[in-house]
Amino acid sequence: MSKARAFTVAGLVLASLLGTNAAHADEMLGSYVARISDRDHHASDGYELDNAADMVRQDRANWHKFHRRDSDDENDVWFRTNGQRAGLQRRLERGGSMSASTRRAIVNGEPLIQVDVYSHSVRVSILED
Repeated sequence: MSKARAFTVAGLVLASLLGTNAAHADEMLGSYVARISDRDHHASDGYELDNAADMVRQDRANWHKFHRRDSDDENDVWFRTNGQRAGLQRRLERGGSMSASTRRAIVNGEPLIQVDVYSHSVRVSILED
């Protein structure tokens, strides 16, 4: 195979891989804001939660299931059911969805957060500590 043909084949392979990645892009679906208050630091049966992913999930259970809402909380259309909230927790337990400082702020305080929901991921950031 000539060098020119080898470069053409390599270019086609690279282009097809880039096209595949574009087809699986992580499209933003929307966002909501929530206050992670003391009530979100405790499971519905009363025991204390010890990680940020659990607390964000509990905030959504408090909103949708138990109607225990903080004044800063907003509605969302993605985490209405227990199964959807379990998926939220799994996404948050993955590496890149919350920084270490965001996790600490949630676990150690009552921050106002923004949750950005994408087709394949969720990202949490602190709006007010």
